[in-house]
Amino acid sequence: MSGGILFIFFLCLLAVVAFEFVNGFHDTANAVATVIYTKALKPQLAVPWSGFWNFMGVNVGGVAVAMGILKLIPLNELMALPVQIGACLVLGVLLTSIIWNLSTWYLGIPCSSSHTLIGAMIGGSLAFTHFYAGSVNWDKAKEIGLSLIMSPLFGFGAALLLMMFLRKFVKSEKLFHVPQGENDKPSFFVRLLLITTCTLVSFFHGSNDGQKGVGLLMLILIAFLPATFAIDHNIPQDKIISSLTKTQLVAQKSLIANPASHELSKLDTLIRKAQADIAGSTNDANGTFKFRKDIQAVTKNIKAIVTNPKMTIPDADKATLQASMSDLTKITDFSPLWVIITISLSLGFGTMIGWKRIVVTLGEKIGKTHLSYAQGATAEIIAASTIGLSTWFGLPVSTTHVLSSGIAGAMVATGGTKNLQSGTLKNIALAWILTLPVCIGLAYLLFMVFHIFV
Repeated sequence: MSGGILFIFFLCLLAVVAFEFVNGFHDTANAVATVIYTKALKPQLAVPWSGFWNFMGVNVGGVAVAMGILKLIPLNELMALPVQIGACLVLGVLLTSIIWNLSTWYLGIPCSSSHTLIGAMIGGSLAFTHFYAGSVNWDKAKEIGLSLIMSPLFGFGAALLLMMFLRKFVKSEKLFHVPQGENDKPSFFVRLLLITTCTLVSFFHGSNDGQKGVGLLMLILIAFLPATFAIDHNIPQDKIISSLTKTQLVAQKSLIANPASHELSKLDTLIRKAQADIAGSTNDANGTFKFRKDIQAVTKNIKAIVTNPKMTIPDADKATLQASMSDLTKITDFSPLWVIITISLSLGFGTMIGWKRIVVTLGEKIGKTHLSYAQGATAEIIAASTIGLSTWFGLPVSTTHVLSSGIAGAMVATGGTKNLQSGTLKNIALAWILTLPVCIGLAYLLFMVFHIFV
C-alpha cells in the first residue's frame, strides 16, 4: 500500500477500535444498570466486572454474527476494485456509526448500536452499487431486520409474563423489595442472583455485539488486503481438497438416484472449478478472489441440496455433505485471533468509561418507581436468553432494546402501563424509528463525498 492508502488503512483501524470502545460504554451500560440501581454491586465493581465478561464473550462467541453482517454488502464486487473504493465504503460506515452512537449517548438515549451499524452498512452499500456492480443482500437485511424488530417485542412480552409468574408463585418479600437509600442492600442470595444475571447479559452482549466489531475489522482487512484476509490461509490445502473430493463423490453418487437434479450436476461442476483454482495460485489478490467465490458457490449449492425435501439422498451421505459444508465455510468465514482480542479489549475498556448516562435512563427513567430486585433480575434473565439464542442463530440483536423493553415489561407487570414514563419511552421509540433512515442517509452521503476525492 502506498503512503496515502496506508494512512487511510490505519485511520480505519483506529475508527473501528473507536466504534467498539463507544459501543462498550453505550451498550454495556445496559448490563450494569440493574445491579447498580438495586445496590447489588457498586459501580466501581459492576463496571469492570461487566467489562471482563464482555471481553470473554467476544473471545468465545464465534464469528457467525460477524460474518452475517459482512454478507449485507457486495464484498466480492468490492474486492475486485481498487483499494480506494473500499476505503470510501469503510470510512462511510465507521464514521456514521460513531457519529450516531456518540450523539445518542450524549443525550442519554438508549439507542441500538446494531441498528446503527446495519443502517450504515446498507447506506454505504447502496452508494457503492450506484457506481459499481453488486447489490445489497436484501434477504440477509430482511432476516436481520426481523430479528431487530421482534427481539424487543419478545423482551417486553417475556419479561411481563415472567414477572407475573414470579408475583403469583414466588412468595419472597426479599425478592420483591424496592431498595431505599444507600444502606438498603439485597440479601446474599438476591445479590448473587442479580450478579449472575448481570454476568450473563455482559457475556452474551460480548458474544453478539462484540462480533459486530469483528465483522467491521474483517471488512477493513478484506477491503485493503484481500490476498491475505479474503480466505483463511492457515487451513491446509490437502484438507480443503479432501472436503471437496468427499463432496464430489457424494454428488456423483446422488446424481444416479436423482438424474434430473440440476443442483447435483451444478455442484459437480463447481467443485471441479474450485479444484482447478486451488491448484493454481491463491497467494495473490486475483487468485484469492476467484477461490473465495468458488468456495462460496459450492457451500451455497450444498445448502440448497441438503435442505431440498425432494432430494433422495441417504442420511449418511447427507451428513457428509453437511460436514463438508461446515469445513468449507470456515475457509471464508473466519477471523484471526488477534482481531478478536483487539475488539474484546476495546469493548471491555469502553465499558469502564462513560456508562453513567445510559444507566441513569434505564434505572430511573423507564419506570416511575425504583427497580425492585425481581424486576432487575427478570429483565436481565430475558435479555441474556434472547441475546444468547440470537448469537446461536448468527443474528445480531440490540442489547439496548431487549433490556429496556424487558424493564418496561417488568414495570407493567407490577403497576400497569401507568408505571411507565411516557417521555423516556417516546425518546427511545423515536431513536428506534430514526436510527435506520438517518444512518442509511448519512453513510450514503459520506460515501459520495469520499468518492469525489477518489
